[in-house]
Amino acid sequence: MKFGKIEENEKVIKFNLELKCTNCNKKVPGGMKSGENYFETIEFNKELEKFKKTYLCGVCRDKKNQRSELD
Repeated sequence: MKFGKIEENEKVIKFNLELKCTNCNKKVPGGMKSGENYFETIEFNKELEKFKKTYLCGVCRDKKNQRSELD
């Protein structure tokens, strides 16, 4: 999954995260990609922490989207 900013012709950094769904606590694979210039910047770290706190697995995300469509 792409994370953050990747400029055209920029070197891509691949990294893995330990991700858990914030709803069901299921562990999910966290293979991520980011641009070399954005990787490990202050902005990157802030966005990464927010992402981890709000991450939903595919099943929970789909359930949430179905509920919003019905409202």
